Amino acid sequence: MYAQLENMDIIDKRRRKFFNYYLEALSELRQKELIRLPFIPDECNPCGHLFYIIVKDEKTRNGLLNYLKSQNIGAVFHYIPLHLSPMGKKFGYKEGDLPVTESLSSRLVRLPLFYELTSEDQDRVVDNIAKYLTGI
Repeated sequence: MYAQLENMDIIDKRRRKFFNYYLEALSELRQKELIRLPFIPDECNPCGHLFYIIVKDEKTRNGLLNYLKSQNIGAVFHYIPLHLSPMGKKFGYKEGDLPVTESLSSRLVRLPLFYELTSEDQDRVVDNIAKYLTGI
């Protein structure tokens, strides 16, 4: 951990570069309304610790995840909504209580974003997402 703290600025800069690359490279799919991308207000500066896309429905998300996995790309879904976790259920929450949260959770795909990522890796991720979503 100390080594990471010593290199925090370098790591932070690299992760932001990856984040911004995904934003730019995936913008055409956003314009075609095939995905939604993170919205970053002008006064904010994302830390780049993760990058996600939101697709139209759960079936698309699951198909995309399976396709990316078949291409050896480690994209994953995000977390289950807290109200549907065991603790959330202990507090009395149930499916349907927070429909917007549940909808977004079922459509969100986290893309690979880690320090050792290369530009070629990112190109391959973007190309495969486009290939799957456009049916090329």
